[in-house]
Amino acid sequence: MIGSATASYQIEGAVNEGGRGASIWDAFSAIPGNIVNGDTGAIADDHYHRLESDLDLMSSLGLEAYRFSIAWPRIQPLGSGEPNQAGLEFYGRLVDGLLARGIRPIATLYHWDLPQALEDTGGWTSRETAYRFAEYAAIVGAYLGDRVDCWTTLNEPWCSAYLGYGSGAHAPGRTEPLAALKSVHHLQLAHGLALRELRRTVSTDAEYSVTLNFHVLRGDDATSAEAKRRIDALANRAFTGPMLRGEYPADLLEDTAGITDWAFVLPGDLEIIHQEIDFLGVNYYSTTTVRMWDGASPRENADGHKDVGGSPWPGSENVEFQTQAGPYTSMGWNIAPDGLEELLVSLSEQFPELPLVITENGAAFEDAVEDGAVHDDERVDYLRRHFAAAHRAMARGVDLRGYLVWSLLDNFEWGYGYSKRFGIVHVDYDTQVRTVKDSGLWLTTLIRERRLP
Repeated sequence: MIGSATASYQIEGAVNEGGRGASIWDAFSAIPGNIVNGDTGAIADDHYHRLESDLDLMSSLGLEAYRFSIAWPRIQPLGSGEPNQAGLEFYGRLVDGLLARGIRPIATLYHWDLPQALEDTGGWTSRETAYRFAEYAAIVGAYLGDRVDCWTTLNEPWCSAYLGYGSGAHAPGRTEPLAALKSVHHLQLAHGLALRELRRTVSTDAEYSVTLNFHVLRGDDATSAEAKRRIDALANRAFTGPMLRGEYPADLLEDTAGITDWAFVLPGDLEIIHQEIDFLGVNYYSTTTVRMWDGASPRENADGHKDVGGSPWPGSENVEFQTQAGPYTSMGWNIAPDGLEELLVSLSEQFPELPLVITENGAAFEDAVEDGAVHDDERVDYLRRHFAAAHRAMARGVDLRGYLVWSLLDNFEWGYGYSKRFGIVHVDYDTQVRTVKDSGLWLTTLIRERRLP
């Protein structure tokens, strides 16, 4: 399946309508200095009010699948209690509209918009949040489970834990190493508990998954091997270990022993987390080059997730992230299609029985509408080269089931506000006019002809 993807807070807007409660991103965006230009997701792409026309747009592009996320505060405004019927009905209309147009809905339960009421009681540092998430999953599974046959529990828990509670770059903006590691565990506990509830409430013969953003690590310095091991433990194996193997890596526990003894991992937790999934969602954008920092020389930190008030790498603050060779996207991320091939092959070798789906891949560039068109040649080239890399991985035996381009629409790009455009469809934020970019037309041709245009 080939399609595209979005996330609720990035496109929906209507943050005070339809019974929706406040999320951590509403609160975080309201604090001056947190978001470029003081932007918020209050209006975003106004998708909430433009649902039917956006569905028609997806149909015109020929999308076979559409990955969207459900805003927890639309379903449970305070993160617990009775569901908000208007919120459920909005997603019901979305799913019905997709099915009517022959587009497969892929529902993500959590793409970072935690109800603020739950953050007020500890957020993901609190074990109780995992149980509230399971209740939310049961509500959504019961309501949409007769129509949605593909579910993702979490999107990029690395970002939720490390950027939200470690570096402070993302909501809720906390800078506490222990909080970040607690969040790593409680997010995964939520994943396992939610899978149980989905399997209990969903009535279709559904597929279940989780989406992880993997760090493809490089470096040829004498100290790079140790740096790569440390970051691989925190970024990759901290999640694949419990979810896919039923254990935390021993070296991760050793590296972080100065922060925590991991006593918040209770008996039985790993059994809950380690459940069978039908495919693993893979998000990939660029590679990361690392080496150990000697503590004396000037330090680079060019990994695209710069420290804000704290480090996104608890226990590995002496790892240095080096500037990589270009070319770059407008995010400053290097363009490395070979990294995608390397990642897919590596995951296939580590977990040979587990199918993969590329749930996000795309690029931000400076786009402009000229005479009613957007000639985003750089993005077209980016996509062509990454699809070719995926095809090479399949030729090497990787069981790759799908490719979802990020993103369908230009949107609220978290801390960057509206300054970065990832969409294959241009959005004029003043008028909300949508203009399909050349990359969108390219994707349509790829889907129709099953060849790289």
